[in-house]
Amino acid sequence: MSKLLDGIEFPEDLKKLAIDDLPKLASEIREFIIDVVSKNPGHLASNLGVVELTIALHYCFDFKRDRIVWDVGHQAYIHKILTGRKSRFPTLRQYKGLSGFPCKTESIYDPFTCGHSGSAISSAMGISCADEILGFKRSLVAVVGDGAIGAGMSLEALNHAGDLKKNLLVVLNDNEMSISNTVGAFSKYLTKIRTLPLFTDLKKDFHHLLSILPVFGKSVEKTVDHVVEMIKRGTAPGQIFEDLGLSYFGPIDGHDFRALTGTLNDIKNLTGPVLLHVITEKGRGFEPAFKNPTQFHSSGKFEMCNGKMQPPASGPKKASYTKVFGDTLVDLAKNDPKIVGITAAMPDGTGIVSFGNKFPDRFFDVGICEQHAVGLANGLCAGGLKPVVAIYSTFLQRAYDQVFHDVCLQQNGIVFAVDRAGVVGNDGPTHNGVFDISYLRNLPGLILMAPKDGNELKSMLKIAIDSGKTVAIRYPKEDVPDAAITDSYETFDIGKASVLREGTDGVLLAFGAMVYRCQHAAEKLSARGIEVTVVNARFAKPLDKELILELVRNHRLIITVEDHALMGGFGSAVLELVSDEREDVNKILRMGIPDRFIEHGPRDLMLKNMGLDEEGIADKFVAALELMDINSSLTKAGKRRLSV
Repeated sequence: MSKLLDGIEFPEDLKKLAIDDLPKLASEIREFIIDVVSKNPGHLASNLGVVELTIALHYCFDFKRDRIVWDVGHQAYIHKILTGRKSRFPTLRQYKGLSGFPCKTESIYDPFTCGHSGSAISSAMGISCADEILGFKRSLVAVVGDGAIGAGMSLEALNHAGDLKKNLLVVLNDNEMSISNTVGAFSKYLTKIRTLPLFTDLKKDFHHLLSILPVFGKSVEKTVDHVVEMIKRGTAPGQIFEDLGLSYFGPIDGHDFRALTGTLNDIKNLTGPVLLHVITEKGRGFEPAFKNPTQFHSSGKFEMCNGKMQPPASGPKKASYTKVFGDTLVDLAKNDPKIVGITAAMPDGTGIVSFGNKFPDRFFDVGICEQHAVGLANGLCAGGLKPVVAIYSTFLQRAYDQVFHDVCLQQNGIVFAVDRAGVVGNDGPTHNGVFDISYLRNLPGLILMAPKDGNELKSMLKIAIDSGKTVAIRYPKEDVPDAAITDSYETFDIGKASVLREGTDGVLLAFGAMVYRCQHAAEKLSARGIEVTVVNARFAKPLDKELILELVRNHRLIITVEDHALMGGFGSAVLELVSDEREDVNKILRMGIPDRFIEHGPRDLMLKNMGLDEEGIADKFVAALELMDINSSLTKAGKRRLSV
């Protein structure tokens, strides 16, 4: 039997369908997404929840001319399917395949490349302002989740939108979830709205009735407006949005096509900022995702019939850095009641959920509000506690001012557990954590370290908490290389590196996750008759000045290796030190992330493509030695000619 989806390539095809055909299309799209994501992991539950909403938006608007901006964008799979990318959808999040987020280089239907929360309303309002200045008429739609609407940037944008009164439709997709359960007073406010009767139609019906009265309608409309507003102020939903200057409509059923299309068509030509509150169910249409939306937020491979997750590839099972962090924090907190944990809507992703379960009174999930998370840590520390902020590298960027002003300037003893540092893989450029060294190491008083393995992460976390200083510990999204995690904690001085292997032909000076790759590279070099010293730097700030200068003075080649942007990274710090000490900087060669945004793809493959795997490191060392030998020969030959 032919499917409706077979005939849909672009929104123009969608508009040819009768509204009664849309539920069948929605069912087919859900089946298509579940099939692809079961084999090719991605964001499932969030997309299943917005199928009808996405179809309705494309049914009512022309986004070739109009613009739709998705907040975060991980829920834009249906949007991709309906905008010419259906045939490529099975390549989702694969190397050289479709991005898992909106991507402006993929389609004219994606005005922005985005993957962070809170930016959609600002961006859409900016287009609206530009359109007014240039005299262009079209609709602007920002789709924002209930978790993202409480983000600081979203609230700032709503505040500005209500003041400017520019044309803008904000669709609030309310599913009671961000990645985990939505938290905060704003979430409670939306929950209250869901339980109230609908007032949207009351105001709309009054205006319609009065507008058709032949004599009295226009003259009494303002009076009735006042009456309706008085009623709403007592019991109506959405009053906070109305008070901010937005026209509020809803809540409506986000899975009812007639309600969606009818309301969208009614409000799309209204002037000024409008907020449509839509209630959806995350994971709708796939029972396992509906029952456990957190697990299926970004799922692994699973069986379509029952949602059972497929086991990982065979081999010795190792813990992830994230799990080692979470387990260690719980262990340390058992003996130290002053340790508190903070996350910004990522308890599962950062591994701190176990701490929250064990010590709920000492755990703070602030929602998608990274700035507040760091500011809160400032106050907790001033109050005599020991805050540990668990946060992704890419999201810590959003709280840079607070790290400077509320932490470093105060000389607070706060620990940042910087997860997903380095290349993260299939989430791509918006989520790669390759800038944290450069934006942190310039801040006075901040200590920046990275473990070579899981056991060292354990030790670093204890050292950091005990130090009473501002410390950031960066670690990647991958399994630790350790065969086993011990119960003991190693002690070492802050700012001291460790020599793991001795050699006379040069040095591999490695930071964090690159250490064990450099150890393997050293073994390959040894097989080729080249013996190198391998150093685990441990710290990007402070550097082990004494050891690094000794290495420079006693070796002809030192290669720094990091999974971070070369500009301003660990290698740059080493170069600065060597230059300041008037040593030979020509002996230093840096390896790291080039000056571009790295595309999505498996972490190991991305590192390999940049020469940051063991083979690439070994080859780079050999090539550098050969070049040095050639240059040395040319120099000697030139001196001989001069002497003649």
